[in-house]
Amino acid sequence: MDFRKHRLVDVAANVRSRQISAREVTEAALDRVAQLEPQLNAFVCVDPERALAEADDVDKRLVGGESVGPLAGIPVGVKDLEDAAGFPTRYGSPLSTDTPAVGDSVLVARLRAAGCVIIGKTTTPAYGHKGLTESELTGITRNPWSLERTPGGSSGGSAAALAAGIVPLATGSDGGGSIRIPSALCALSGLKTTQGRVPLGGPTPPGSGLLTVKGPMASGIADTAFALDVCVGPHPTDPFSLPRSGSPWYEAATSVRLPGRVVFSPNMGFAEVDNEIAEVCLEAVKQLEAAGVEVSIVNDIWDEDPLIAWFTIWTALRARTQGHLANTPAWDQIDRSLRFQIETGLAVSGVDLLASFDAIHNLNLDLDRAFEQAPLILTPMCAGQTPFVEHDGVINGEEQPGWVAFSYGLNLTRNPAGSVNCGFTADGMPVGLQVFGRQLDDVGVIQAMAAFEEVFATDRVAPVG
Repeated sequence: MDFRKHRLVDVAANVRSRQISAREVTEAALDRVAQLEPQLNAFVCVDPERALAEADDVDKRLVGGESVGPLAGIPVGVKDLEDAAGFPTRYGSPLSTDTPAVGDSVLVARLRAAGCVIIGKTTTPAYGHKGLTESELTGITRNPWSLERTPGGSSGGSAAALAAGIVPLATGSDGGGSIRIPSALCALSGLKTTQGRVPLGGPTPPGSGLLTVKGPMASGIADTAFALDVCVGPHPTDPFSLPRSGSPWYEAATSVRLPGRVVFSPNMGFAEVDNEIAEVCLEAVKQLEAAGVEVSIVNDIWDEDPLIAWFTIWTALRARTQGHLANTPAWDQIDRSLRFQIETGLAVSGVDLLASFDAIHNLNLDLDRAFEQAPLILTPMCAGQTPFVEHDGVINGEEQPGWVAFSYGLNLTRNPAGSVNCGFTADGMPVGLQVFGRQLDDVGVIQAMAAFEEVFATDRVAPVG
């Protein structure tokens, strides 16, 4: 079973109706792990015995007439920044232990309660600190669209597993683009919900604080929305979590309706964009216009890069979490780029940190003015070409860290934002179009992404898999 050819919703329905067993679905996922993992390196660990036992339990409960949940028998890869009971949480770092977690994160618990089967943990850079999935612990994870390229990060293992059809569902997190970037590079429809929709919670504070969103990842937005419907809603251990609202999000993803108006911002007012990426995104916007969407071009939304504000908060969080390792024997085992972030964060003052929170307010004011023209804003998802492994993305022939410039600002402002595949570069790599909406308008973003998938109608089956 190649999960790229089967809707998650349909697989779960077939398990619930006993047309196929949860064991058979899980065996298919495990077979694809064995076949493709040597090429991709998308998993930190897989536990076939545990996964099959969980699948057998789903089947037993179905035979007994129990309701097992809407995601019955769906195999899931869990990003290795969150706990899944029975699996070690390694954080992409050799400093971690291989002691199994005794419980699930809030997200994993909700997926498991909905009938999912956890097959293993997916790769991530150390502590999710960058947009490339490579680490001292697991090595290099590769993109199913080209094994010479990265799937992005930090949810790169999850994205690679989905793009190769190993699993129909995985978990991700997004503190600066870590769901949206790998979704764009792997031709998935990935969504960063409004912060608080999927609660963080649990026994310890979230590592990336208020910047981070957790959530399910799937190939298309309808499957993502179907999984989100069991994940959103408040939790008593997350004081920032939001109540459920409105009808199921899956309904929005399946009642496809193009938005009447959108804003297209080719560079948001500050970003340098690779010429080919810009051309692919502009052609996609022309397709939307031809389909009846009114498009306003606005280039002066933000007059400067929000990187400094985001990086101040991000590095302070890294210092809070890993700063105690400075000047210890463990320091040399930390990725060099993460060490730089920790050192930067250790020098951040309280005044610097609060000034960055002021920037959140001001950036949101700028967005609010832009939303007066239309309820949705579109940008390129990535400013540069898909990076080769161990390299940054390329903008007009030059490697630049700014290849991810469109992502992190929306972690500051907290707007719901997604990436939908809108085409490919000349060398066959996917290009994502970012779609984001007003505060709390997750449904509007989901509905637009579903409509855009139909307009663009790209072939999103990667060659590896």
